[in-house]
Amino acid sequence: MALELRSTVKTGGTLEIKLAEVPVPEPQDNEVVVRIEASPVNPSDLGLLFGAADMSTAAITGSGDSAIVTAKVPDGLMPAMSGRLDQSLPVGNEGAGVVVKAGSSDMAQALMGKTVAVIGGAMYAQYRAVRVDQCLALPDGVTPAEGASWFVNPMTAQGMVETMRMEGHKALVHTAAASNLGQMLNKICIQDGVDLVNIVRKQDQVELLKGLGAKYICDSSSPDFMDELTEALVATGATLAFDAIGGGKLAGQILSCMEVAANRTATEYSRYGSTTHKQVYIYGGLDRGATQFNRSFGLVWGIGGWLLTPFLKKAGGEVINRLRQRVAAEIKTTFASHYTQEVSLAGMLTADAMAVYGKQATGEKFLVNPNMDS
Repeated sequence: MALELRSTVKTGGTLEIKLAEVPVPEPQDNEVVVRIEASPVNPSDLGLLFGAADMSTAAITGSGDSAIVTAKVPDGLMPAMSGRLDQSLPVGNEGAGVVVKAGSSDMAQALMGKTVAVIGGAMYAQYRAVRVDQCLALPDGVTPAEGASWFVNPMTAQGMVETMRMEGHKALVHTAAASNLGQMLNKICIQDGVDLVNIVRKQDQVELLKGLGAKYICDSSSPDFMDELTEALVATGATLAFDAIGGGKLAGQILSCMEVAANRTATEYSRYGSTTHKQVYIYGGLDRGATQFNRSFGLVWGIGGWLLTPFLKKAGGEVINRLRQRVAAEIKTTFASHYTQEVSLAGMLTADAMAVYGKQATGEKFLVNPNMDS
């Protein structure tokens, strides 16, 4: 038997997180079984792990592998949980480890004993059976910890640049830009010669990005933020933004500054505003409040959601393979991830750990090793 982390939202309005004993899986013909040795805690993982629960109400009973975390889901948020009620759901989008069993196909057998990065959910588990096409064989010398964050952030960062090209923009804006993903995006844009406007919330994050070679950095806490953002947009011509914040006024502020920047080069006045299309994609929810904006940016604009999986389906196999191979080749450089703590499965269910990784704070990224001793 093996351990796997499970999250359940119960009909009565209680979240329950605990470790479950499950059989070690057996592979089908075109599958492998991976002993998971590293899996990151991403914001997208927390959405499934915590659901809509108010984690300030969290209580822990038991300890070690027997610990159980419970928390209250506010009544007003229970309708949003209706699709998952009373289902014990495994958690963890991506991870890495060593192939310990392989199916009969040639492709599966070729991975036996290899260190691989994997995608497909349920990665906060000691063993995971996955299809061969869900694996990325890591180069020699790359550890599971180095390859664990191979998919969500690296493929998202590359997807943003690909979206820019597909939709005919020439430069990008990114919020929460000092994040692990934001740092990867900076490295990609510098390598590829793409201008990137970085929006951060603190001066120390400005300094961090400067150290990476970023040229355009705007601190949203500055009293001159709107002017500074407009000048960066004039300099780069950026008309596409990816917003990790979601709630609040930032998305609207970006569109307003894009409008001002576009009108700098206008040859005549238009009552309808600039004819340059301005687009903001919200891809995260660091602020769960309402998205607010004052329509001061004409009529040629868009605001919508962006998610990696639909993008990849639209991009197609050739693009996906190209992006995957770049991740493999640059896993120790462009796509390197840095972690502040490594914990076991049981270590995730402690108050101290949840208080840190639950904040989704820049510079406090957790790595889970399901096969670490508790």
